[in-house]
Amino acid sequence: MRSVKPVSNIEIWGGLECTINRVGETFFDQLEYNGFYRDPPLDTIAELGIKKLRFPILWERHQPEANTKINWDFTEQQLSVLKKKNIDVIAGLVHHGSGPAFTNLLDENFPQLLAEYAGKVAAKFPWINYYTPVNEPLTTARFSGLYGFWYPHAKDDRSFQLALLYQLKGVVLAMKEIRKVNPDAQLVQTEDLGKTYCTPLLKYQAKFENERRWLTYDILCGRLNEKHRLWKYFTKKNIPADLLQFFIDNPCQPDVFGFNHYVTSERFLDQDYRKYPKHLHGGNKRHKYVDIEAARVKMDEPYGIEVLLKEAWERYKRPIAVTEVHLHCHREEQIRWFKYVHEATISLAAEGVEILGVTAWALLGSYGWNKLLTEPKGEYEPGVFDLRGNTCRPTALASYIKSLTAEKRYNHTYYTGAKGWWERGIRFIHPPHLVQQEKVAAQQNKRPILIIGKRGTLGQAFGRLCEHRAIPHQLMSRQDCDIADLGSVQKAMELYKPWAIINAAGYVRVDDAEREVSQCFRENQLGPYNLALACQQKGVKLVSYSSDLVFDGKKDTPYVESDPVNPLNIYGKSKAQSESEILQVNPSALIIRTSAFFGPWDSYNFLSWVETSLQTGIPFPVASDILISPTYVPDLVNVTLDLLIDDEKGIWHLANEGSISWADLAKETARRLRQKKSLIKPTPAAAFNYPAPRPKYSVLGSERGALLPSLENAFTRYFAEKKHFAELPN
Repeated sequence: MRSVKPVSNIEIWGGLECTINRVGETFFDQLEYNGFYRDPPLDTIAELGIKKLRFPILWERHQPEANTKINWDFTEQQLSVLKKKNIDVIAGLVHHGSGPAFTNLLDENFPQLLAEYAGKVAAKFPWINYYTPVNEPLTTARFSGLYGFWYPHAKDDRSFQLALLYQLKGVVLAMKEIRKVNPDAQLVQTEDLGKTYCTPLLKYQAKFENERRWLTYDILCGRLNEKHRLWKYFTKKNIPADLLQFFIDNPCQPDVFGFNHYVTSERFLDQDYRKYPKHLHGGNKRHKYVDIEAARVKMDEPYGIEVLLKEAWERYKRPIAVTEVHLHCHREEQIRWFKYVHEATISLAAEGVEILGVTAWALLGSYGWNKLLTEPKGEYEPGVFDLRGNTCRPTALASYIKSLTAEKRYNHTYYTGAKGWWERGIRFIHPPHLVQQEKVAAQQNKRPILIIGKRGTLGQAFGRLCEHRAIPHQLMSRQDCDIADLGSVQKAMELYKPWAIINAAGYVRVDDAEREVSQCFRENQLGPYNLALACQQKGVKLVSYSSDLVFDGKKDTPYVESDPVNPLNIYGKSKAQSESEILQVNPSALIIRTSAFFGPWDSYNFLSWVETSLQTGIPFPVASDILISPTYVPDLVNVTLDLLIDDEKGIWHLANEGSISWADLAKETARRLRQKKSLIKPTPAAAFNYPAPRPKYSVLGSERGALLPSLENAFTRYFAEKKHFAELPN
């Protein structure tokens, strides 16, 4: 990745994922899911320093029924805030929608109805200068008219063509109505900027898709005529001649060509489909093939955002903005992706390409795109802010955006300086020596994270996942750094100069702690205190782990971060005292309380013990009256790293959502392994005569944000990953 000094005339814009799409008779509203209507955080958004905001004034929301009076109160209040903050509004009227229930994308009246609504918006807000009447019309037409995902659920070329043409006619007519009120209003037309690559057999299919990708702009510019390569594609489907002629007679060239680009935007068609999993197999009526992300395939020809933007510039020679930049991934990868796109625009601007802005998209995150918005709500993807909690929490991406708008250097190059995953070997199968070269390169000249606990389950998992995420790190054993010896800690810090330390070590034998009190406190209280003191002195971030056993179990609802601690055993007391002392000496430290973790990469967990016990065929007892919240180690480690990069502090509860008893957890393991559940004998905890008393209920919840998936989700991934790991060659 190039290191390029920011160019101030490329503005940073922002955008809200605001889709209102229709599936059957149900409308899915992103802004309802993210709470924007209840508590719009525009003041927080304004602190980013962005110049423009893609803001929804959506038709479906404001005029759900025909011939009704529109209530503008909410929108008027929000636009007033943006005016006071000197943020220009790019008004979006339809965003992946098919309009209100009284119309749809195959309704010939759709264009005029949209234009009438656009005129009302302009009359109400005559000062708005930028409009996107329809977002990504080509993409929406594909999803609604060709693939059948969204209303009206058609699956044929003619429906796709009509859906596209009616949307674009709506854009033309909408801008005419808007310009009656504001003659200077500009059209910011957005569309997905992608490209298709292929193996030799499929050149014909890639050629068609690479012509189709420009249709939104070609049609608006009046270029779809008898000389256009796709003219016959439309005329063969009996598209009305007057509809095609409308665009030739009424060109509406965008003032700004807004390109939305994702890792998934560039595709590769591979005729050798047999080397891919069956669920990826597809094709057309002529050939069977696999359609995958181009980033997953080693290609000789150039690709990527810089290539695509240059192609767009050569085709249209008009002002460009990148109107959506978003990646659903780990925090440092989100920053790397924005940096990758932003630096590409700077490079092109230096060559004379007119690029106006780059847009941080999905500022508040998005819901359900993992299922293409075909089901209610769905998986949440955080964006510049994370809404999982009671606040609109800025992530590290917010800090990065602020550094760009203030034209300041972003300091955390030790985890953002590496290439993104879409440029690294992990995106596809590489010869091992190349992967190793990448690992070495990622560690060079970068301040690492010191990971204390080299041989433990958690430490090993941190090492594995830091490597996967290209985060420089150094694993430390007790011989390398004895945390109970302050001098040893200071020596290690001086040697490696870390930016953060993760304490993944500690005394974990709960029952033995009742008789090994001093050793337990040495490792769980004195050691973390030394780390907290040394980190505070050096300005180094610290992460340390605590436990659900700091609670007494008297609640019958999940414990949250602010609940008072009252441990029942020595182990819990060592953790509770450690929490208090760490935060007293180092308030910026991050303390993670977790519970009963299990992971796929070693056998030192309860699920592995159950699996081994089942294989003996001998019945065995398991505690039935202790409720816990098990935690999947990869989830725990990845979210911990995200919180660390976000510069979070204080106590966080991280456990997979849900609760279960040890006995039921054992039965679930047996069910997943198709073993005899009858071998598991649910038994009251009192019968085990544990030396250390346990709380009967220690389920963890969170008031700061539930960041881990459900237990059901975690169990599914655990058994799949464990199987995959077992099949790997030694």
